[in-house]
Amino acid sequence: MYHSVSDCPDDPYNVTVSPARLDRQLAWLHSRGLRGVSMRELLAARARREERGLVGLTFDDGYADFVTAALPVLHRWGCGATVFLLPGRLGGENVWEPLGPRKRLLNADEIRRVAAAGVEIASHGLTHIDLTGVPDPVLRAEAAQSRSLLAGITGAEIDGFCYPYGMVDARVQAAVRQAGYRYACAIAPGPDFAGDLALPRVHVGQADTSARLELKRRMARVYGRTVEAA
Repeated sequence: MYHSVSDCPDDPYNVTVSPARLDRQLAWLHSRGLRGVSMRELLAARARREERGLVGLTFDDGYADFVTAALPVLHRWGCGATVFLLPGRLGGENVWEPLGPRKRLLNADEIRRVAAAGVEIASHGLTHIDLTGVPDPVLRAEAAQSRSLLAGITGAEIDGFCYPYGMVDARVQAAVRQAGYRYACAIAPGPDFAGDLALPRVHVGQADTSARLELKRRMARVYGRTVEAA
């Protein structure tokens, strides 16, 4: 689980990695015979029982630096990825973060460029709000309308959703299912949620060196934070 990729030392939420750090992290994957792919590719491979050696790479929020900083590094290592976007804030900024620097978000033209580069486009809702605390009409719009808007921009079906802040409950999960998503990513959804609409992820940040990545890899298997064939 990545967010912003830039040389930005002011990072109070630990959501930024530098391009150089991302490069070293993908080199670490490569050295272990692992390859980063989109969630769509990972789940399709799992359905064929061929997921071994694949790692889903996700980038939340749709920061504009994905095009300039992340995409070249991903291409250098032959990796795919999924970007979770906020179509209610196209070309806007990360206003949900009261601290830290303002960062621009992808606009529609940039989203089409990302899709043309082979990156999976998916939804993070419309505006980055905690969906567990909103009325039903807002919840339906955040889930269904965001999918429709992204499909209109890309001309392709939108399969994936990412719960803002990783927050999910039964009502939110039901709305995501009803909106037609095939999978949804959380962070650590807990024992009450399982399956493709509550996929766990592992946060990756600037401090994650090779040793820390190896530890996180091992802990993910212990605590069930991996996607494997059932």
